[in-house]
Amino acid sequence: MILQRYIGVSLVKGWLLVLVVLGAVFGLISFTEELDRIERGYNTLEVIRYTLLSLPNQLVSLAPVIALLGTIMALTSLDRHNELTIISCTGFPPTKLLLAVAVPTIMFMAVLWLCMEYITPKLQQSAEQERQSLREGSEGWIRGSGVWSTDGRRYIQIRRMSKDNVPGLISLFEFDETGQLVRALEAGTARVNKDRSWIFEKVREKKLVRGELQSRGYEELEIANLWSSDELPTLSLHWDSMNLSVLYRYSQYLANNGQPMEKYLNTFWQKLLMPLTVFAMVLLATPISASVTAGRDRSFGISIGIGALVGIMFYLGSQIIFSLGQLLQWSMPVVAILPAVIITVCALLLLRRMHW
Repeated sequence: MILQRYIGVSLVKGWLLVLVVLGAVFGLISFTEELDRIERGYNTLEVIRYTLLSLPNQLVSLAPVIALLGTIMALTSLDRHNELTIISCTGFPPTKLLLAVAVPTIMFMAVLWLCMEYITPKLQQSAEQERQSLREGSEGWIRGSGVWSTDGRRYIQIRRMSKDNVPGLISLFEFDETGQLVRALEAGTARVNKDRSWIFEKVREKKLVRGELQSRGYEELEIANLWSSDELPTLSLHWDSMNLSVLYRYSQYLANNGQPMEKYLNTFWQKLLMPLTVFAMVLLATPISASVTAGRDRSFGISIGIGALVGIMFYLGSQIIFSLGQLLQWSMPVVAILPAVIITVCALLLLRRMHW
């Protein structure tokens, strides 16, 4: 039990070290890129704040690489000091070694799921909203022409979103089966209900009646089947900034309204199954670095180089698999889990040849 705990603590230290190093590298790159965008109230201190808030979301996407390199660093370091040799000579079986590696890895996976659902998307959203407000110089404006959505015959546009996620400056257009405009609405703000219906406030309506557009005003007007309240904060953001539950519900909303939803559902499955890829990476790194002859056969730098090469191959291979999956219209869950399956198979083959 003591030896298992010692190996597990070494793994966690390795992951944290790689996390800090990659965080520093990617944070510096992001900070440098943002410096070129300084304007108005968006100064150097705000750039630092944006970088720190958005960095966790970047690091979550690098979790498989962090797991791979961190595991190689931890186990190779133990092997260099002959600690793994001593552990193996005590009669410590390979099954216990795998258990010692698996327990902290499962904890890593759980933390990763929690971060993707509750922590990093909110930090990213906060960073994007603050940056947009400071750079645009006007609180609540959505860049460009705002956010548009359609369910075939109805088009809606939102041009403002307050800090409290109250949509404003809303336009809605409805067309008949021939493509003729039959209704147009302009609303100042809207209240969002739990059933996806909105209560438009301060409404100006133009409606086609017997071939003529007639105008009418309303204090309130209910419109059904729009965005839900937890989707509102993400409307002006990249889909990679949404948490898992919102990604899934929003993709279903788009599918029900006949809109393209592939990028949202694909991102959802990639994120949901990413922790399984983390487990596969740790499994792969174990025979690469935990063989009791590894420390004598190659240097620490070579082990890290092997890990970096595997990480690059994993990234390129994943992109090829995702592209092929979209091109051939494979099942999205299958496409998302396929890299983890391939890595696991390779890891099991290497484990059978591992010297322990």
